[in-house]
This record gives sequence, C-alpha cells and structure tokens, in this order.
Amino acid sequence: MLNHAQISRRAVLRGAALTGAGAVASGLPFAGAAIAQTGMQWPEVNRMVESYVAERKVSGMVATLGFGQRVAQTIAAGTRAFDSRDAVGPDSLFRIYSMTKPITGMATVMCIQDGLLGLDQPLAEILPAFANMQVQKTYDGAITADNLEAAARPITIRHLLTHTAGLGYGIVQQGPIAEAMATRGLVPGQVSRMQNLPIFRGTPVGSLAAFADGIARLPLVYQPGTKWSYSVALDVLGRVIEVVSGMAFDAFLQSRIFDPCGMTSTYFRVPASEASRLTASYFLLQGVPLPIDPPASSIYLDEPAFPFGGAGLVSSGRDYDRFLQMLAGWGEINGVRVMSEPAVRLATTDLFPGTLAADGGFSSGGREFGFGAGGLVGRGDAAGLYGWFGAAGTAGLINLRYGLRHNLMTQYMPSTAYPLQNDFPLAVAADAAALMRTAG
Repeated sequence: MLNHAQISRRAVLRGAALTGAGAVASGLPFAGAAIAQTGMQWPEVNRMVESYVAERKVSGMVATLGFGQRVAQTIAAGTRAFDSRDAVGPDSLFRIYSMTKPITGMATVMCIQDGLLGLDQPLAEILPAFANMQVQKTYDGAITADNLEAAARPITIRHLLTHTAGLGYGIVQQGPIAEAMATRGLVPGQVSRMQNLPIFRGTPVGSLAAFADGIARLPLVYQPGTKWSYSVALDVLGRVIEVVSGMAFDAFLQSRIFDPCGMTSTYFRVPASEASRLTASYFLLQGVPLPIDPPASSIYLDEPAFPFGGAGLVSSGRDYDRFLQMLAGWGEINGVRVMSEPAVRLATTDLFPGTLAADGGFSSGGREFGFGAGGLVGRGDAAGLYGWFGAAGTAGLINLRYGLRHNLMTQYMPSTAYPLQNDFPLAVAADAAALMRTAG
C-alpha cells in the first residue's frame, strides 16, 4: 500500500520539473529556418530516447520536433507496454494530463477574441456561485469560520488562466481541502481504476457544472491575484467556456481547435477502434514500473464523468505537434486560420496580474518564469518559450522566437522519478547549439 511518505500527490499529477526549460531559448541564437533546411538528426535527443528505453526506465518514448510550418521529425524507441511487441511511433496514444491546460487556455482566449469574455472580467458574472468567496487565513489549514476571511477582490479570467485565482488542487493541498475534494467528487482527472490506492481515490461528480459549483463552495487557499498556486483553474474554465459559448466544452474544443488543426488523435475518451494505439501507464514503486492503466482495460476507454480541462486528454506526438504548429503559425496551420495572431500573442505572453506579490510568481530551479494562458512563458534569454508538462513524463513546448516545436511522449508516474522533463529541453538545446557551431 502506498502512503504519502513514499510519494506525494503533488508529484503524481503536477509533473512540472522545469529547471532545464530556459535552456531551449538560451541555446538557440540563430534562425530556425536555416536549421530546418539541414535535415537535422537531433543526436542528443536520439541518445536520450534510446537510453531511457534501453535501460527499461520506460517501455516507449516518442519525441516530435519541428520548425515553423515544416513537417516534424519523429524520434521513437520502445513499445506500447513492457509486455508488448508493438512499437511506439508518431500516432501512438499517450495520456498527456496537464498538457491539456494550454489547449484549454487557448480555447479561453478564443472566447475572449470572440467577445464572449473579458480577460479581467469577474468570474462571478459568468458563474454566480463564485461571488463572495472566502479565503483561508492559514494556508491549507482548517475549513472553519475562524480560519476564513472575505476575498479582497473577485476572481477574474486572468487569475484562472495564470493559476493566481487562489483555488486549491487535490494534488497540491495536503489538508482538509484535499480531503473535501476527494470525498465530494471534486476530482479533476482520472488515472487508474485502482481506487484502493489512496493516491488515486475519488470518483468525479457527473458534470462540469456540478464540479464548478462544488469548487465554489470551498474556500480559496490564497487571496485572488496575489500568488501563483497550481490549481483546478483550467477545469473551471472549461465550465466558463460552456456557459459563454453555449456549447459543451468538449464539443467546443473539437470544432474550434481539434478539427481545424487536423488533430484526429486527441480524445477525452479513446474510441474502441483506436485502443490498439494506446500505451500502458506505469507507476514507479521503488524504481519498479507497475502497470496502473493497461491499454486493454484502460479507464480512458470509458466515457469520463466530464471533460477535464486541466488534465483529461489523450493525444499522440503527431497530434500535439499540430497544436504547436498552429501556434508557430501565429494561429494558422496549413492555410487554415484557427486563432487570430493577436489572440496567440496574448495567450503566450506574461499575463500575471498587477496585484501579484513580489514573491508570488512562478519559478523553478532558481529561474523565474511568466505565465500565459495555461502555460509557462519564458523571460529574458528564454523569451518566446511557451508550454507545459504532463504528470506521466510528457512535455509540450514551443519557442515562438524561432518557431521551434518540441514535444515528448512517454508514460510513467511520478514524473519527478526521472529528470526527463529537464533532460528533454536540454537535449534539444544541445543539438541546436551544436548545429549552430557546425554551421559557423
């Protein structure tokens, strides 16, 4: 039986080991088009992928890399599961967990571009249950009257996009709020059918509306607009999108992002016809990979309780690259306009509120980042970087300065068990820097 001394819930789903992310920008002092014309082979990325599979750290791994609107290169090794002979490739399906957040973030900004939302619009104007919120005086403490005070300001759409709304997260909080979320079904994702393991406990409520209303009944862990705190904010935005668009959240994503981007392998529920492409998910217990979601009986073959906008999608390396390609085209892909260029620029710039405390932003490995629509934003020599990471070791990043798209797919938990989410952007940067030296 697992316990919190062995593994924290934060490590299982957050999956944001970011200390190497800035190197993608600092290692790219050149024009991306010149690199793309060389037929670059990405030797460091190749070595990384091959070594992780050869050492049986993971059963399979797929890296997808491209520049601008050019066709991506795929580097793949291993199989769909340790006990499978089916090789992984660009169309293998992986649980991308929190790499769902940038997609939801873009959908939110599309609603802003459509005039359905305002960036600084109070959330309560759309979801009235979020009026008159209470905030914990002691972080992650008791949910009692003596530990609560009134919110100093309303939650806004900007706060939700940047994880500064003060909302909690069952995988981050360790106190009564986490317990309340699990017992009340305020569960923003699915991992395994193995609910006997405490870390995976909780059956989600039956709709996004019920989820958002339930979250509104809980106190905030921070005053809105004062501190970055990883949260269920992007899940709440799924409900916001439903209300302002008049469409089911999953239908909005399908019609406004997946279809026009040509993303034919991105699902909240994997169709039975595509189950043969789904990979196995593993949990590392004292270094031993234990299957927690085998492909043939995966929980992702079932209809989810609701579409989880924070961590609910399954996708492929090829499909997620098309999402990044659309961003590289400033909203356009293969001649199809998906978002306006101003909308992409807004979504991928630092949207932190002006009320943010001096020490309240997002940082990792001693490096400060901004935050845009559901993903980190690079600063300084990392300017142009946008993207996020997934709980099972995945990564999805784009450097808009050079049009460099790079995503990584594999399946192990917790993501922090290996330094992979650091290794990958560092390998990309090393290959790019080496090419620059060769090109003179």
